[in-house]
Amino acid sequence: MRRMAFGCLLLLVAALSGCAGRFVDFAPDEEAVYEYPVDEVWPKVRDYFSSRGFVFREVPGGAQLETEWREEFIGSRISAYWHRYLVVARPEGANRTKLVITRTTRSANKALKAPGAELMWGVDGRTAENPTGFGSDAATQVAMLQRMSPDAAILGESQQSARDMVLEWKVFRNLSPQLMQHAKKSTESPDVVVTREENIECGVPILGLGKLARGGNVVLLGELHGTQQVPHFVAQSACQVATQGIPVTVGLEIPAANQERLETFLISAGTEADWAKLMESPFWRSPYPDGRNSEGVVYLIEALRKLRSQGLDVNIFAYDQPALRGDAREEFMAGVVLKVAKRSPKRALLVLSANVHPRQAKGLPGAPDYRPMGLRLAGELSNVYSLDIAYNSGTAWVCAMTPEDKLDCGVKQTKGEDNGDRYFVQLFGGRNRHGYHGIFYVSTVSASLPAVYQGVEPAGSQQATVPGSAN
Repeated sequence: MRRMAFGCLLLLVAALSGCAGRFVDFAPDEEAVYEYPVDEVWPKVRDYFSSRGFVFREVPGGAQLETEWREEFIGSRISAYWHRYLVVARPEGANRTKLVITRTTRSANKALKAPGAELMWGVDGRTAENPTGFGSDAATQVAMLQRMSPDAAILGESQQSARDMVLEWKVFRNLSPQLMQHAKKSTESPDVVVTREENIECGVPILGLGKLARGGNVVLLGELHGTQQVPHFVAQSACQVATQGIPVTVGLEIPAANQERLETFLISAGTEADWAKLMESPFWRSPYPDGRNSEGVVYLIEALRKLRSQGLDVNIFAYDQPALRGDAREEFMAGVVLKVAKRSPKRALLVLSANVHPRQAKGLPGAPDYRPMGLRLAGELSNVYSLDIAYNSGTAWVCAMTPEDKLDCGVKQTKGEDNGDRYFVQLFGGRNRHGYHGIFYVSTVSASLPAVYQGVEPAGSQQATVPGSAN
């Protein structure tokens, strides 16, 4: 029996591969190639998806299948979503095969929604563990519709489709145990691999994320408050980091007095009572919500809770002190982040804040001696990286001073630059004059309203209208 081989393994470099490059990201840039003809590879591919509970349709006479929609984060009113795969095996010569997998995600969350787009899709979420396929509110609605029509569909708010090379390599490793047992790891071999075989889906890989989000690194993300996309980016990042076997802690720019509530919620079952305890804090009921207490942030917290409930090592901390101003506030924030980093030196820290705080350069317009949080942390730690937000034009929930010196909070237009619809991280090759090492891009931004606004109860309540995607 022939052994499966390939050019460059995600985890190992085989002696016969001759790979010269080093894999430094969570998103592979090498394709997995099987040293088998299609007719020998394809039955194993079918078995892989079938054994993991996917219901799928095949193209008659061809090596191609499409799975039915499958629900993830079942039962969560906020972070549930649906995804499916198109899997195609392509011959690469007489005795070689390449597998191409395209992943599509759709949900009620607007974070990935193109302006003006509305989607309809049928749902079949049946799995071996969940034969009915139903668990979320959206799926329950579908069940009611299907009683009336077998072609029932539901309205979705967003979609994202892209090639999923992470899953391609995951399938390859599963189907090539002999090679995995006998190959030896070289000094030039890739050093990141998905360590969890459970079906935890983290969305389309964020390009460039793995270069920074490593154990022991502190990544400061300078955001635009009040968007759907930034909390979604952080949730997706945390998932992708954690599934690499890297413990991850997310820092939020909310009052440190909320720490105990956050920790309690993170290990809870996410019941109505758990939501009530989290959101009875005055932070969520500010008369001037500035985007830090938005539905998007609630979604992020819930997504982290669901990841933790599935066995991933994720944590959260709050580090702001709103009673302070200027340098005193920056010093407090830096102190909390520094304490967390030193207490957990092997964890990857993803710290979210307004983009003035991560700067590693002294001074601001009108305040030449100003020392932001990022600059203070860089003086204490050698592994602090600052990223500024980049986005395409859209909307955000913003608080701004009016000419009458009044605070005006609401949905505002934002101006950015179009760099596509896929999230990515790009480094500059050093710090720029503003003290940033690079950017993180979140595509077209859309406003995220306050989680508690004008008497509306928190996002965890049955009465609220909330986003619903973990991806």
